Amino acid sequence: MIGLSEIEATAERIAGHVVRTPTLPSPGLTALFGAPVTVKLEVLQRTGSFKARGAAAKLLALSEAERAAGVVAVSGGNHGIALAVMAAALHVKATVVMPRSAPARSVGIVGEAGASVRLTDGMDEAFELAHRLRDEGLTLIHPFDDPVLLAGQGTVGLELAADAGDLTDVLVSVGGGALISGVAAALRARRPGVRIWGVETEGAEAMSRALAAGGPVPVALSSIVSTLSAPSVSRLTYDHVSALVDEVLVVPDREAVRGTLDFAEHAKVWAEPAAGCLLPAARRVLERVGDGARLALVVCGGNATTGDVAAWAERFGLR
Repeated sequence: MIGLSEIEATAERIAGHVVRTPTLPSPGLTALFGAPVTVKLEVLQRTGSFKARGAAAKLLALSEAERAAGVVAVSGGNHGIALAVMAAALHVKATVVMPRSAPARSVGIVGEAGASVRLTDGMDEAFELAHRLRDEGLTLIHPFDDPVLLAGQGTVGLELAADAGDLTDVLVSVGGGALISGVAAALRARRPGVRIWGVETEGAEAMSRALAAGGPVPVALSSIVSTLSAPSVSRLTYDHVSALVDEVLVVPDREAVRGTLDFAEHAKVWAEPAAGCLLPAARRVLERVGDGARLALVVCGGNATTGDVAAWAERFGLR
């Protein structure tokens, strides 16, 4: 389990490489929900998502030999973008393995940043190829199974605890679980009374299935939300979530896309469905906890194109 001291040390290490993103009240979402809502805008982070934090933390922790050999990562989008951009900034050669289902824009950005892109048929095959490249000498930068990376993502929680007003509930999206693990570790130390809720989409339920099974299990992936689509969580993230998070909620893809539209209309924020899923979950949280709730939403990323969102909205009959 990572501790507050590790997150604080990581925050100092990466401070010159990432953005301290705004933590702001959202009048639009407050009006929509009838309860105070604060947003942590990781959409304004370098590379458009929180992933830059963990990528920077891990790259800065490499030995000279590891830097010289180069790194490899598996990604459905945002982790690959973050690693490619941060590796280029730190002069480290990077290879990113991505499933063919990854957004074309994400694949393009990874290549434009200077990383070598390898495409596979699915996420399972992507991890298999990355493990082979690791065995050939590259350093694997796992998207969530790494305590250094967790500490990097935990800096989101450190900033939220320092910058937000009085809160009762914090909602965080869950893919492989690194973000919520790090955020929960920071908040339990700094805001111990706050309830922490994870949010997944149907067809990307690796953490909720793990919690039901008592440990990580493989899951079949069918969600449109590729940035939350981990084939399983790790023991590391499972241990953090099972110990520190109150509950993980699951919402349909359709509602995640509706959440993206609501973020744009009511909060004036461009968020991908991996963050859009927080809004339907927030309604469920408010129904459960009743009056007096004061919510914070970690808006994890905004790397969806207008064309992607328009196509999903049409598919689900949303206007």
